[in-house]
Amino acid sequence: MPLALLALAIGAFGIGTTEFVIMGLLPEVASDYGVSIPTAGYLVTGYALGVMFGAPLMTVLGTRVPRKRMLMLLMGLFIVGNLLSALAPVFSVMLIGRVVASLAHGAFFGIGSVVAAGLVAPHKKAGAIAMMFTGLTVANVVGVPLGTLIGQTAGWRVTFAVVAVLGVVGLAGVAKLVPDVPRAEGVRLRHEMAAFKNAQVLLAMAMTVLGFGGVFAAITYIAPMMTHVAGFADGSVTWLLVLFGLGMVGGNLVGGRFADRALMPMLYISLGALSVVLALFTLTAHDKIASAVTVVLIGALGFATVPPLQKRVLDHAHGAPTLASAVNIGAFNLGNALSAWLGGVVIAAGYGYTAPNWVGAVLAAAALVLAVLSAALERRGTATGPVVAGSVPTEQRAAVHD
Repeated sequence: MPLALLALAIGAFGIGTTEFVIMGLLPEVASDYGVSIPTAGYLVTGYALGVMFGAPLMTVLGTRVPRKRMLMLLMGLFIVGNLLSALAPVFSVMLIGRVVASLAHGAFFGIGSVVAAGLVAPHKKAGAIAMMFTGLTVANVVGVPLGTLIGQTAGWRVTFAVVAVLGVVGLAGVAKLVPDVPRAEGVRLRHEMAAFKNAQVLLAMAMTVLGFGGVFAAITYIAPMMTHVAGFADGSVTWLLVLFGLGMVGGNLVGGRFADRALMPMLYISLGALSVVLALFTLTAHDKIASAVTVVLIGALGFATVPPLQKRVLDHAHGAPTLASAVNIGAFNLGNALSAWLGGVVIAAGYGYTAPNWVGAVLAAAALVLAVLSAALERRGTATGPVVAGSVPTEQRAAVHD
């Protein structure tokens, strides 16, 4: 694997830390600002919505910028957003800081996925994408638990200041290790937009929204669920997040390995098992050991879907993949926002801290139904819309992959 993938993983590590660390700090942030935990959950929803809208916006703005330079600019935006969160005097300003940081997220992973896939042979693309996303998953083993511990001891503001420093390291990594690749020529915005006429691209994005949304329905509220229901001490949230992160690392690597061999079977197994495990979490959340095991499984099964879903979008939009890839990252976060909001709704309605698990189970099951439908349409050859690759000449297609 090229060394440039390490640089992308470093940037992903910083982004992953800021995305997920807020879940372990919701009680502290809510207490500091005098808001309820469901209200503090808007910091998750706001970030996710920022990724959803920022992914296509920043990608379009960067169409005339070389990819390395665009990745560096995105890391700069990420640094500014986290500094704003660290210094926010009121809740609304912190929410703005989260949104600013989130604007870099989708485009970084979207452009990074295209760069990563272009650095390796075709049969290794999912593995290369998984390598980049390893930074995101390792963040949940190291960055998020450490950030949670810092936030609970030194204050959550210190956590976001440290995350800004991680952004500086990520920026330096991209500047040093990612090669200077010229901007792809011959593919216009209209070519990129044509990907969204492909029904398989849209189905893959819908699977992304629902499948990974199922994970966030439960994990957004892991701190109050584990302390109020399972009976863990507040300090235990740190190592529970480590377990979740370890599951993510394993699931990401397994998903990347098998997506290059049997993509759709990988999706069937991971989404089906995820739905079952989330439903069972309603019961296992009442036992410390069982809940800890379930947290690992949710991380593993949830992230096992990421490389195959991202690769499926690239496969069906491979003539002009950059915008579709970035929008699919936004789709992950649309699912995060939707599920975090729904989880807060059922908690606020009085159904308890385990109720979001049922929301997650339903979302994952719906994603499985779409996966079966997508495969059936593909087998019958009835998926409508042009294949983007067919609309771009071969020489231009090669340029897209740099």
